[in-house]
Amino acid sequence: MAYTIDRYPCEESPRLGAMTLHPEPESVPRARRWFRKFIAPYNPVCSIDDCVLLISELVTNAICHGTSEDPWLVQVEWFRDGTSLRVEVHSPGLPAGVRLRHPDTHDTHGRGLHLVDSLAASWQSGPSHLGGTVVSFVVADAWPA
Repeated sequence: MAYTIDRYPCEESPRLGAMTLHPEPESVPRARRWFRKFIAPYNPVCSIDDCVLLISELVTNAICHGTSEDPWLVQVEWFRDGTSLRVEVHSPGLPAGVRLRHPDTHDTHGRGLHLVDSLAASWQSGPSHLGGTVVSFVVADAWPA
């Protein structure tokens, strides 16, 4: 299987990198490893562990909830917006389906967006420029001013 990673070290470009993943469980740890590897040269001062946790949650959600009759991929992109880091996860499906759930104590699923909501400065979902849905989060003060 082919996987791609793009890095954009050019300072003019706000996009620092991207990865394309197959919608399979092995892609979640792959996303964590690749993000760690490719964000490191940019020396963010935010918690990479928190970012990796949030990416894991959003990639898992994309794999579990993405839908298409055609073969599809999950696209992860990360950007520097001033001193903030923005991460986007794109997948097929309708943006209206992304919402915070209120799981019962014994539910084993449904807490991913609560983690994103509590750890990120902000998050949002909507239509993706790639088609389907994008869910993104922002980590404030990822770089010094």
